[in-house]
Amino acid sequence: MTSARLAARLNNPSGPLFFPVTAYGPDGSVDLDTFRTHVRRGVEAGAAAVFACCGTGEFHALTPEEFERCVSAAVEAAEGRVPVVAGAGYGTALAVRYARLAEAAGADGLLAMPPYLVVAGQEGLLRHYREVAAATALPVVVYQRDNAVFTPETVVELARTDGIIGLKDGLGDLDLMQRVISAVRSEVPGDFLYFNGLPTAEQTQLAYRALGVTLYSSAVFCFAPELALAFHQALGNGDDRTVEKLLDGFFRPFVELRAQGRGYAVALVKAGVRLRGLDVGEVRPPLHEPTEDHVKQLAELIERGYALLEEAK
Repeated sequence: MTSARLAARLNNPSGPLFFPVTAYGPDGSVDLDTFRTHVRRGVEAGAAAVFACCGTGEFHALTPEEFERCVSAAVEAAEGRVPVVAGAGYGTALAVRYARLAEAAGADGLLAMPPYLVVAGQEGLLRHYREVAAATALPVVVYQRDNAVFTPETVVELARTDGIIGLKDGLGDLDLMQRVISAVRSEVPGDFLYFNGLPTAEQTQLAYRALGVTLYSSAVFCFAPELALAFHQALGNGDDRTVEKLLDGFFRPFVELRAQGRGYAVALVKAGVRLRGLDVGEVRPPLHEPTEDHVKQLAELIERGYALLEEAK
């Protein structure tokens, strides 16, 4: 898929952007059949795009061979109905390898995650992402978080780079984001994409929307697609009452529960998928499973969220 075509399909999404978990069997190996089911159900539930093997999909825990098989399985399950974007990361050489594996597996684009371990300067970061973009024909969205934080000037240069179509922000510095958006708008006219990439992005999407950032990732869609879709539609329709009801009754309590354990941005989501009837297995180390009490609280919270939807009918 060309950069222009992917950007056009992502720019006005019909539903949430779906970041599926990666399914593992009882022996800990990747369960491709269950993963296909998970992806297929998400597409059928109204996802506008599938971001496979990214943060929620435990990219960090997958071997290159597992990664390629999972991306291929996501492409098969999506059946061309929505774009499939795959993660890519680590050092430059490995990021290039993952980018090429994703392309070979049929992905439509890449989410380029931060380099591994090192804290690099702006010049090195720019070179890293330019080399990844040059290594493949796939359009690239750069993920800002942790050790990959960019100045507005660097994002301008990223936006000028062939193949780089957008920036996903997992940092949450709204002042920096406003300056980035302003700089790119002034220096590189066109449709550069911006995504809210914070965990449980619904919780902060009102603030990002005020900056003009309408795209966001939804991990909640993995286990409660109707809730995520209702929020997405209410936000797009200006239905503040429904947005506030879902924020107060579901998303804020979910964020507070998520904060009870490190790695819960993935582990709690995976527990949610299991609670809804699809056995996607446990998270791989170094992540750990939520406590029994936290899973119980999650089950009660999901039930409460769906009750809110019934009340709104």
